[in-house]
Amino acid sequence: MDVTRIPKIELHLHLDGAVPPETMWRMAQEKHVSLPVDTLDEFYAWLVKTADCRDVNTYLARFELPLQLMQDAPGITRITYDVLTTLARQGHIYDELRFAPQLHMRAGLRQQDAIEAVLAGREQALRAFPDYRCGILLCCMCIGPETANMAENLETVRLTQEYLGSGVVGMDLAGAEGIVPLRNFHPIFDLARELGLPFTCHAGDSQGPDTVRDALDFGAKRIGHGHHIFDDPTLWQRAIQNGVTLEICPTSNIQCKTQPSYAQHPAKKLLDAGLRVCISTDNMTLAAVTLEDEYRHCVADMGFAPDDLRTMARFALDAAFLPEQEKRELAGKF
Repeated sequence: MDVTRIPKIELHLHLDGAVPPETMWRMAQEKHVSLPVDTLDEFYAWLVKTADCRDVNTYLARFELPLQLMQDAPGITRITYDVLTTLARQGHIYDELRFAPQLHMRAGLRQQDAIEAVLAGREQALRAFPDYRCGILLCCMCIGPETANMAENLETVRLTQEYLGSGVVGMDLAGAEGIVPLRNFHPIFDLARELGLPFTCHAGDSQGPDTVRDALDFGAKRIGHGHHIFDDPTLWQRAIQNGVTLEICPTSNIQCKTQPSYAQHPAKKLLDAGLRVCISTDNMTLAAVTLEDEYRHCVADMGFAPDDLRTMARFALDAAFLPEQEKRELAGKF
């Protein structure tokens, strides 16, 4: 099947996990950041070699290098531009790129400085590719007990409201699952609902369906990953009735050992059961995969029919945090 004809819309993509290898290599040289290899070819090989991890926390540690390169506004803007123009060249029509402003404060930036740097890179990319569209999601973070950074997380929620409509389209909670119960983070989502903000929430990836239940209790209409909802069919109908969309990232799930293989991934069964499933890469560079690659895996390895790809792309568009008029315009590209 020619998957290049399937509209490319990616809702679950982390900025720091999608930095083009060439950009990371050049910026590391410029900033004198130590690397474990000596050439660009070796750097490519190192990225691929470290793609398979023993668990999610090992996988998350791989974000340290790109984060080192994103502690000043020019670096953040440059990386955002390079990521988005890469996606535009790959034929994407709309993406939602997410990042955590609080992870970019090591060298004195404020959260709003990081947001404005990302938005500057976004504007440059949209000028370079006028037919391409992109929204930004601001991530709150789970870095430990919910009290460890609740103030920073609530600030992220308020900044989402401040920048909503200026390129920011919604918010998320990301980070390591299972340190404390997900429900402990309810103040974040209580405030988001109070402010009327669109939000998604990481859940049901390294942890079981209880985290999906918590995310549904928060009122999430989208779940980041969420594939372990498969383990509790009583949640399926609730998700279906509420129109919840699962942001499935097959390769990342396998690399993080949260699913054993493409063939055993439950995404196709969830789609057939009536759940709204869409496909993303999670971390295009760190997972060494493009959305087109994921589409091919869906058909070749996961049991999806070619028509399923178009259905899931439409689900992605329906779930995008966009005004209905913009969705109708993008639907014309299907």
